[in-house]
Amino acid sequence: MTSRLTYDAVIVGGGPAGATAATDLAKAGYKVLLLDRAGRIKPCGGAIPPRLIRDFEIPDHLLVARATSARMVAPSEREVDMPIEGGFVGMVDREHFDEWLRERAAAAGAERHAGSFLRIEHDDDGVAVVCYHDKDTDKDMVRRVRARAVIGADGARSKVAQQTVKGADRMPCVFAYHEIIRSPTGGLSDFDGRRCDVYYQGKLSPDFYAWIFPHGDTASIGVGSANKGFSLRTAVTALRESSGLADCETVRTEGAPIPLKPLPRWDNGRDVVLAGDASGVVAPASGEGIYYAMIGGRVAAEAVDAFLSTGKPQSLASARKTFMRDHGQVFFILGIMQHFWYRSDKRRERFVSMCADPDVQRLTWQAYMNKELVKADPGAHMRIFLKDMGHLLGMSPT
Repeated sequence: MTSRLTYDAVIVGGGPAGATAATDLAKAGYKVLLLDRAGRIKPCGGAIPPRLIRDFEIPDHLLVARATSARMVAPSEREVDMPIEGGFVGMVDREHFDEWLRERAAAAGAERHAGSFLRIEHDDDGVAVVCYHDKDTDKDMVRRVRARAVIGADGARSKVAQQTVKGADRMPCVFAYHEIIRSPTGGLSDFDGRRCDVYYQGKLSPDFYAWIFPHGDTASIGVGSANKGFSLRTAVTALRESSGLADCETVRTEGAPIPLKPLPRWDNGRDVVLAGDASGVVAPASGEGIYYAMIGGRVAAEAVDAFLSTGKPQSLASARKTFMRDHGQVFFILGIMQHFWYRSDKRRERFVSMCADPDVQRLTWQAYMNKELVKADPGAHMRIFLKDMGHLLGMSPT
């Protein structure tokens, strides 16, 4: 059958990656459908760098807080503060941030449908058919729309990816859980609405970290771990108690898998390309995902644009090539860092000690804010290298 409505692109998933791809393609004049499962909010600290705010034109009203420092907490409870000189980390509430991105996509011309993706079929003429349950109609009825291209941006454990891209079903993940609470008032805790607290303690996470991030009137308290036997809820409860936040009102709780590394392939060589968590683009060690998701959505849109313009399916592979060219080195370095420093409390203690170094702090913030490795200060890099080796060999005091 070829009488069904045909879209140039159907984007499955309306998070930062999918909404960005929908906006870019709609702006380019394509007929776009954004299919999103309404009501889901991803557990996320909500930190976004100035580079994202600038590149994706995020308005100030979406920033619920501006963090001007971070506090690293070691297993020994030693605290190392890392002030951000001349800058800030923007904090967003994903409930409102993601919806604003979807609304922007609609304003650019994308159609929005609320529904749950089921599968991709193909008509007799070879065009993809996206099948889904519509949220607002009979849930047993399967709706079908034709798509010249499909972008799978439906998160970690993506159904689109598992059905269409070889190897996607083997994506390693961390599971994240957080609780959104009302921010404390009256100085009853050490909570600071301008500071992000990160806990590198095995008792809170055996292989990742825990966090307390300010969101203005609310805050995110969460933890991540790939250890299936580790209780994330128990860890968050313990963190709330130790930080004086146990009595704060809990607004909502959320949990979801977070991918650990980019997939080796993001397209099916025919008509599907992945973006965001579906493709695995969450930064190792830091767990940062919003910026990389939006970049992933943008390069996926560029790849689909090239595919639709030329008719060459190999154009879809350019999404991963472009992303890894620009960010692969950062992901590689962060992966090594997570593998080594998060393996034991002894190493976590030394890692937090390194964070007290002024060179480490300056280069870390410069790299985070601008989303590129800092190459202009070889002297600082050499000093960091020598200090790092001292910690690796156990010759530096903790």
